[in-house]
Amino acid sequence: MMKGIVLKLFVLTTILCMLIVAIIYIGQTVFFERFYANKKVDNIKTNIQSFEKKYIEAQGNAQVIQQLKQEFYQEHTTFITALDSVGNIKYKDDFYTEVRINSSEESVFSNQILKIPLYSFVNVEDIKKLEGYFLEKNAVSITGIIKGSVIVPVELYIRNNNKNFENRPLFDELFRNGEPMVKSAVKPQVQYQEGNKIVLVGQITKVQIPEGNVPTNFIYRNQLFIDRVKDFQSKLIRNIEFTEDYNYEENGVKYKLFIKPIKDIDGTTTYIFAMTSLQPVNEAVQMIKEYYIYLIILVVILIVLASFYYSKKIAKPLLQINDTTKKIANLDFSEEIVVTSKDEIGDLSHNINTLSGALSSHINQLREDIEKEKQLENTRKEFIAGVSHELKTPLSIMKSCMSILKDGVASHKRDYYFEAMEKEVDKMDMLIVDMLELAKFESGTYHMKKDVFSIDEVIRCVCEQLSLEIEMKRLRMYKQFANVDVYANQNRIEQVITNFITNAIRYTPEGEKVIVSTLEEEHIVKVCVENKGAHILEEHLDKIWDRFYRGDASRQRSKGGTGLGLAISKNILELHGVNYGVTNTEDGVLFFFYLNKNV
Repeated sequence: MMKGIVLKLFVLTTILCMLIVAIIYIGQTVFFERFYANKKVDNIKTNIQSFEKKYIEAQGNAQVIQQLKQEFYQEHTTFITALDSVGNIKYKDDFYTEVRINSSEESVFSNQILKIPLYSFVNVEDIKKLEGYFLEKNAVSITGIIKGSVIVPVELYIRNNNKNFENRPLFDELFRNGEPMVKSAVKPQVQYQEGNKIVLVGQITKVQIPEGNVPTNFIYRNQLFIDRVKDFQSKLIRNIEFTEDYNYEENGVKYKLFIKPIKDIDGTTTYIFAMTSLQPVNEAVQMIKEYYIYLIILVVILIVLASFYYSKKIAKPLLQINDTTKKIANLDFSEEIVVTSKDEIGDLSHNINTLSGALSSHINQLREDIEKEKQLENTRKEFIAGVSHELKTPLSIMKSCMSILKDGVASHKRDYYFEAMEKEVDKMDMLIVDMLELAKFESGTYHMKKDVFSIDEVIRCVCEQLSLEIEMKRLRMYKQFANVDVYANQNRIEQVITNFITNAIRYTPEGEKVIVSTLEEEHIVKVCVENKGAHILEEHLDKIWDRFYRGDASRQRSKGGTGLGLAISKNILELHGVNYGVTNTEDGVLFFFYLNKNV
């Protein structure tokens, strides 16, 4: 039972805890990455809406918009910018070049100043190396695409240095399969147009390059972000549909890009373009996987220990209940369950204790009733046996006397035989009275009523009643009294004293002494009856209280009495709950008993 329930609870608890840990592990390693990424994406989308609102409120203030971009990056580690209708970065006037287009009757753009963003052609980290190319008055050829009224440069050719710079996404589209889409040399010297594609020739009039690590140029230093802006520009120029958010991966790192078209304050279409890295998500997931290796080992140990403790804790009261109920089933009510909780197990323990107490009480009462019934049965049997034994002799004597009288033998002794039969009838009457009284005491149903009286007065009265017998045996009676009141049943104590003194008179040789005394102690009184000149054998001292017991020739039926006086006295004293006894003295026998003083 013990191993069974503890083992079952231990196994079930361990399996449950391990299942929970497994679910958490699977959830965090399999679904956490997706959850974290989705949560981050949703958060950025929400904040892009907030950025849009603040962007509109800035009303084209370049400084405020630049501050909004920096704050957005610092708070969300996400690059964000605003693109114009052709995909160029707005409010960036620190990285560009201006080219004056040569006069030509064939182009409407003659003598115009064309502002070209250099981030589309050159990495800001490499611009210092290319300062010799982008110089004022250098001749350039510009290959571009016309989008509405705007020219989007695709290729810059520095004629003085014979150096080409391309906006790679657009360049790859413009010169698909390596074949020029315009009818000119690869390095044109003249202006011409074919469809929406155009080649212009001009001269550099101004070059603006970021100086130092200033706040305005932080966006150029992320070339990956710039490349994604150029890719989007390529799709925009080619009228390719785009989604407002999509995934991108570079060198094993995942990114999320967000594009949201809005109406600017001038009514033109502006695109809010943002990019965030999902690398922290991947790192967090990988860290969790490595962390879980150690965590699971620790958790498994804790689960085993906790499961064992939990199993023992839960099973302990159940095992105790089981042990106690087994003892109750075997009628052993000595053990009580200790109630340590106020839950259902505590209620069960309390109920079992109550049941055990009730069963114990009823069984003890039943045992007492059975014992009393046995005592009554034994009393009845002993009564019948005793009466049968004691009545046998007087009946035999009476039968003999009646036979003699009937036959007319010794008719001159007729009165003698009648007197003999009368004596035997008196003895039988006295015997029956004593037997009935003794049976009453031993039945267990007799209740002793007590009151206060003087023990000395009772002894004096008994001595006066027995004075004739004392005188007939010429005994000397000595009395020593303490003059004290006792709390007992006067009639029954008088009966005990009468039995003790009668017994002393009967077995004391003529001319000897009988001493009756009362000795006062702290809370009790000792009553003594001592007769001189005779002893009782030591082996008979404990047996003289038995009914009909006669230990030697000096205690024969010829001495008189029924043999029940001391047995009756013993029952009276036990009903009082006091000590009593008999002992041989130096030259006699001492009977004594104690009574409670009246306090």
